[in-house]
Amino acid sequence: MAYLRKLALAGAAALGLAPTLTNAADMPMPPMPAPVEFGGWYLRGDIGITNQAVKKLDSPAFTPAVTVLEKGFDSSGSFGVGVGYQFNSWLRSDITGEYRSKANFNGLDFVSTNGQTNQYRGDKSEWLFLWNVYADLGTWYGITPFVGAGVGFDRLTIGNFTDTNIGLNGNNPALGFSTDNSKWNFAWALHAGAAYHVTPNFTIELSYRYVNLGNGATKDLLAPDGSNPTFNPINFKNVYSNDIRLGVRWMFASGGYAPYEEPLIRKY
Repeated sequence: MAYLRKLALAGAAALGLAPTLTNAADMPMPPMPAPVEFGGWYLRGDIGITNQAVKKLDSPAFTPAVTVLEKGFDSSGSFGVGVGYQFNSWLRSDITGEYRSKANFNGLDFVSTNGQTNQYRGDKSEWLFLWNVYADLGTWYGITPFVGAGVGFDRLTIGNFTDTNIGLNGNNPALGFSTDNSKWNFAWALHAGAAYHVTPNFTIELSYRYVNLGNGATKDLLAPDGSNPTFNPINFKNVYSNDIRLGVRWMFASGGYAPYEEPLIRKY
């Protein structure tokens, strides 16, 4: 008899808890990361502002008495396109081609033995081709910071170059000039930035890039009459740039990024 009484009490307790369990089962669960299928081809486009410099200005005609006082470039624009592949949630790679528009060059040297100065004017432009690899460092609220590196080559052109020699006390100015001269170089780059995922397929990037463009040179500087008794091209050694870039990416695949999915309703 005691056994039957215990069994009846257990049954009543189970019936009392049933509504509570049913209501708990129907409660929405917190948002969960959606499964994302990474992998796919993408196209990219970039525009940017360059901040360029040259480590050393030199010439076979320079002597120890020559001191370079100025050697700076103005900023210029850059315009690029590329194609890439997203391997997984953290690794992607692309190949890019870019035109870096003409940046004006201004230089000045001083010759201590005679007090003369040489004032340099010209411009520089490049075609730059890079193979880049990036590591995406995770996504928070649709924003993905990343770092990367690239290697490739560039065609660096020094154009419209003139050398105005003022002479002692400003007397007897002389002019030398060079027609455009181009040189192919090994190039390399380092990237850092952040991407914002507007949609699973469309992404906007803001990034910084350091790029080393190698060396450039003028042709032999000639007098206006075409004469020149001295071999005196101007060499630009170790040209580099700090760039700020705005880019967009369009992924062909239907995956690549999904910030969340709707809360799940679990049914038992």
